[in-house]
Amino acid sequence: MPIDTIEELRAHVALATRVELSTIPPYLYAMYSIEDQASAPARMLASIVVEEMLHVCLTTNLLLALGGEPDFGREASPDYPGMLTHHKPDLPLELKAFSIGLVKDMFMQLEQPQHRHSLPEDDDYETLGQFYAALSAALATLGRRTDLFADPQRSRQLADPSFYGAVDFDDDDSGGLMLIDSLESAHRALEIVIHQGEGVGHHRWADPGHYELTHYYKLQELASGTIEAGAVWPVLDNPCVEDLPEGAQDVARLFNAFYRLMFITMTNLFSGTSEQGPGIGRLYTLMKGCLTPTAQYLVTLPAAQGRTAGPSFEYYEFDGDPWAETVELAASAARNHPRLAEVAERAREM
Repeated sequence: MPIDTIEELRAHVALATRVELSTIPPYLYAMYSIEDQASAPARMLASIVVEEMLHVCLTTNLLLALGGEPDFGREASPDYPGMLTHHKPDLPLELKAFSIGLVKDMFMQLEQPQHRHSLPEDDDYETLGQFYAALSAALATLGRRTDLFADPQRSRQLADPSFYGAVDFDDDDSGGLMLIDSLESAHRALEIVIHQGEGVGHHRWADPGHYELTHYYKLQELASGTIEAGAVWPVLDNPCVEDLPEGAQDVARLFNAFYRLMFITMTNLFSGTSEQGPGIGRLYTLMKGCLTPTAQYLVTLPAAQGRTAGPSFEYYEFDGDPWAETVELAASAARNHPRLAEVAERAREM
């Protein structure tokens, strides 16, 4: 069914944000499972995650520009295993160790390009490209009838280009943060999401200079086996904190608290009530200085039947002040796990 009202358009843009967020944990889990985090496969997966976060920011900017209100609460943290929302046929999203089979069966299906002449699909979409094409079509149709951007909430958008930079395997020219306050800028933002992710048809490149492959073709390189990941930790499939050995549970809870803090930070960044520069610094510290080393340590801890633990990405419910509670969780974990002492220090400094 077509998107006929601005309220329906806002709902579908909010859905786009949730879809992008739901793909990040499976990519991160596979990345964390690779023992050599400096290897090309680990860095290639990291490059996809960084752009998925960019897509979250762009769709959130679009939602704000349309007069909507972002929500990084419970729905931003889906349970795993689960299904990719509204995708037909069903596409399971799971937390599993890196393997060529995982790349082919889940990640490449997730990033499958739309055929050049495929119709837009706002619900029950076969490809994410068709879903974004439906958003673009709705913008064009509704934009002829009403001023969609009467109050684009510019001050709340995360639009400073200096807040985002390309990492290995990505290129600055494929797109970055941008202000959305018109039909033209809205279409441009959706083009960035489509070209970086699935691409159009069988076009391999996300940038004009052909330095960056789309996500699908990055994954195709991994699936071919020409770029070897090396040793992979035998992490559990779809772990839950309560199912882990007691010695790993405090580390897993700490990871989930850090992950929840990431969304709390994003809520503040888009609130328009706090300075964005310090918030961006805090977000990067959480992602690189807290989440990553905690996960890298967690996957080394023994679990059941010769497997190792892994981050569960479960929603963490704070009892009081989230920052103070996380500092205490980190200090407690560091007492039991000295390798987390530096992480605990970073938590205190935030």
